[in-house]
Amino acid sequence: MPIHLECLSHTPLHGYFDPAPEVVAEVERVQAAALERVRAYDPELVVVFAPDHYNGFFYDLMPPFCIGADASAVGDYKSLAGPLAVPCTLARDMAASVLADDIDTALSYRMQVDHGCAQALEVLTGGLDVYPVIPVFINSVAPPMATLRRTRLFGEAIGRFLKRSGRRVLVIGSGGISHEPPVPELATANDEVAERLIAGRNPTPEARAARQARTIAAAKDFTAGSSSLRPLNPEWDLAFLERLANDFPAVDSMSNDDITRDGGRSAHEIRTWVAAFGVLSAYGGYSASMDFYRAIPEWIAGFAAMHAVPAAA
Repeated sequence: MPIHLECLSHTPLHGYFDPAPEVVAEVERVQAAALERVRAYDPELVVVFAPDHYNGFFYDLMPPFCIGADASAVGDYKSLAGPLAVPCTLARDMAASVLADDIDTALSYRMQVDHGCAQALEVLTGGLDVYPVIPVFINSVAPPMATLRRTRLFGEAIGRFLKRSGRRVLVIGSGGISHEPPVPELATANDEVAERLIAGRNPTPEARAARQARTIAAAKDFTAGSSSLRPLNPEWDLAFLERLANDFPAVDSMSNDDITRDGGRSAHEIRTWVAAFGVLSAYGGYSASMDFYRAIPEWIAGFAAMHAVPAAA
């Protein structure tokens, strides 16, 4: 019943507005090392926890959690597009097991994932369909959201199912740490933007290009210091990563309001890391390694990577 964990930040801005070449090279070295670990491990199944940025999930129906029994990537920014190799029956059985453990989750037979999921699969496995993969959406941008405690319990329920399956599992958490990119909020949106947040699936190429241009412009302003976006918070980032490695139950004390205040509105993507570590913790004690951390203003993100294995390994 082996398991291996890789958690990493993602960015839609890589290749559009990058930090210094040596920083990009360092990130790519870390990513290449993670890919080699995954290839050496050779998983039979990948479970990837990822957010969505109003590309696949909208307020017409916004679940806190959703397991994909069939899924495709939309290909936003420069991320891969196309179908994921989802084992449908296993995904459905996973959802049933989680529900039987008294944790509510949705199930989708037509999940759309964006760069938050696709970039992690490309970096860590080399593509969308290299291994069987079950994508798991965790709402991280659309209030109200589940607590970190509930997210931990959700991950643990999935972990118990995977442990019983006997498969060699790679679990991935894909999300930024402190960051607040220009993602609109329904509470303050005008009618046009609100409609996009409620039912904005499958935008035209022109609409997607305009959205991407706004994000790039915001990153340039943020880096220049002329932005109203919340600053990155390396101290908070590192304290969170330390909790994952050495005091995992302590994440329960981090309230949603605290996360927004200290990390920014999109720092809620740390839920993907919490769920992934929840899976691993269901297998028992573990050993975690911090592979990379840097605050990267060009990518509007506290950018990090960790991997972990059971303590017995």
